[in-house]
Amino acid sequence: MPGFESSTAADQRFTVNLSILFTELPLLERPAAAAAAGFTAVELWWPWVDSPTPERCELDALKTAIEDAGVQLTGLNFYAGRLPGPDRGALSIPGEESERFRTNIDVAADFARSLGCTALNALYGNRVDGVDPAEQDALALRNLALAARAADRIGAVLLIEALNRPESPLYPLVSAPAAVGIVDKVNQATGLGNARFLMDLYHLSMNGEDLPAVIERYADRTGHVQIADNPGRGAPGTGTLPLEDLLDRLREAGYEGRVGLEYKPGDRPSAEAFDWLPR
Repeated sequence: MPGFESSTAADQRFTVNLSILFTELPLLERPAAAAAAGFTAVELWWPWVDSPTPERCELDALKTAIEDAGVQLTGLNFYAGRLPGPDRGALSIPGEESERFRTNIDVAADFARSLGCTALNALYGNRVDGVDPAEQDALALRNLALAARAADRIGAVLLIEALNRPESPLYPLVSAPAAVGIVDKVNQATGLGNARFLMDLYHLSMNGEDLPAVIERYADRTGHVQIADNPGRGAPGTGTLPLEDLLDRLREAGYEGRVGLEYKPGDRPSAEAFDWLPR
């Protein structure tokens, strides 16, 4: 597999998503596995898919596992329903799911604060049959404003992510402009300015977007970047995306944040899925 040749990959700007990599291991063993693979930072989808408010002992156990591994938690999703699975977030779903999101806001923010994590990702949620999209959007804006205020309370940014239409056909934010439009609405509603775009180059490429143009237009609005190759959502070098060039463009455009590795390891142990990185 071709590797990255530039310093883009060599300076530990990468953070490993432990909800898609190292999933062959129990949750509490994944931080140490990432550290053993040479990483200093990790990120997570909300780990308790059935509970927006897990028991304190569960939260404490994960906190201890991250601290003991010596890695930094750099990103955390709010409760998003069954992910991976049929759901793409809860905050725009009327009724019980959006209520579960609201009960999760302070739990997630406090857990993030306890580990010095300063980025919280709020997945928007799918469209629901029989519900007016405008009603869902109004509910989403109210809940995102609550999430932005909680993030601000702990000194964090709130991330809004665009997904891809082929894999998430019911998700309304399937382009960079759509996601950035929500970022603008949240910032306007709260006056805090801490909502930011999560630029996932895999999802945007699946949508057929002009990635260099997206980078040029939105790098200054971007709070986090995630990558996987396309097709296949595998490691860099398994597909055709010029990820090294794209990350260089991001850096040149002023993006200085971390890059989340949110790809599937394929039919091999996750520890073997980093051979594209310079050693």
